[in-house]
Amino acid sequence: MPTSVDVGVVGGGQAGLAAGYYLRRAGHRFVILDDQPAAGGAWPRMWPSLRLFSPSQFAALPGWPMPLWRDGFPPASHVVDYLTAYEQRYDLPIERPVRVSAVRREGRNLLVEAENRMWRARRVISATGTWQQPFWPIYPGARTFTGRQLHTVDYRTPDEFAGADVVVVGGGNSAAQLVAEISTVASTTWVTTRPPRFLPDGVDGRALFEVASQRAAALAAGRPDPGGVAALGDIVMVPEVLAARERGALTAQPMFDHLTPDGIAWGERRQHADVVLWATGFRPALAHLRPLRLRGHDGAVPTAGTRALKEPHLHLLGYGDWTGPGSATILGVGRTAKSAVAELDLDD
Repeated sequence: MPTSVDVGVVGGGQAGLAAGYYLRRAGHRFVILDDQPAAGGAWPRMWPSLRLFSPSQFAALPGWPMPLWRDGFPPASHVVDYLTAYEQRYDLPIERPVRVSAVRREGRNLLVEAENRMWRARRVISATGTWQQPFWPIYPGARTFTGRQLHTVDYRTPDEFAGADVVVVGGGNSAAQLVAEISTVASTTWVTTRPPRFLPDGVDGRALFEVASQRAAALAAGRPDPGGVAALGDIVMVPEVLAARERGALTAQPMFDHLTPDGIAWGERRQHADVVLWATGFRPALAHLRPLRLRGHDGAVPTAGTRALKEPHLHLLGYGDWTGPGSATILGVGRTAKSAVAELDLDD
């Protein structure tokens, strides 16, 4: 027999916690289903030296500031501690580990299925993030490369690459931080599909969120698109990246054409590589929503705000700007979560 709730939240990371905060304030009966064994969402699985792109005072979930970090940009462990304390502080009803396998329509409700358990929810908020869906681009020669290939999700410390020839692929923040770190112990080549765009020194995640919010407001008002975050650049100059720039380690090469058995190649020019590290991003983890057939012809899920157009009883939260400006960030998801909960119409 399914357990009945007003709202089922799938995912217990930062987006799920932000939703839980506003659901608690609104007095809804809800449950947060998290597939991880402990609190923190994806953060416990990230490499230990990863830092936020904002000082802690500008990286808070609704209701409670993140404790200050002495060095400005907090590491992943500080974020895990904060998220753990946050769910305890607000006594959020989280069940874990619960891996949701499917969300289906059942009359006027949605049925959330997980192994031998089910929940009947009047509304569902999907907040599963992207970490479980790493994107691996397909390049010629990848299957014949005899070295090691790994993705950002597999990286822990640079020590395992000491003395190796390492190629880091990707033009975002993660790639820049990995190049900065690995280049201290290994011969490192950075390749990108376009020249990397560094943000001005001193511009952090807070400024990026403000720019994203201004863009959303302009588009909603019918004004010309000001360009948003993309107009500023892609890479935040955290201290490690600044240090790498000073020692000349942040010079990127154009993307290679193909992999060879022992390296990479641009046409006839070849370069040896022991390791190719793909810092090529992620895609939304939405396999549990397949029974609802939500995707459009372009593969995306059409939404109005956070509400899925093809299933108005479902909201998507925290996957990126398409579910709210800055909603994939700790600071930005709070505003979007507030809007999503306010839009829940349990009488429909």
